[in-house]
Amino acid sequence: MSSPKPIIEPLSKAYDAYSFHVLPRIGELVANDAESYRYLAESIRMHPDQDTLKAMMQDAAFENVEYFNMTAGVVALHRGYKF
Repeated sequence: MSSPKPIIEPLSKAYDAYSFHVLPRIGELVANDAESYRYLAESIRMHPDQDTLKAMMQDAAFENVEYFNMTAGVVALHRGYKF
């Protein structure tokens, strides 16, 4: 399961706004730790997109690699097999 790039552009902007502005505030209120939630948003942004991760898995000798976008690509499930 990964948190890649949303596939709908308006959703991408809303997701970024939520990740970088709302999520750290919630982290501050709930856990008194905005920095960890800011780091989470930054690390998600650095994660490879769906096709790149699929190619990386294929390069690592996984077979029948595929992915399934969920919530318009905010989350993607990648699957591959190694025999």
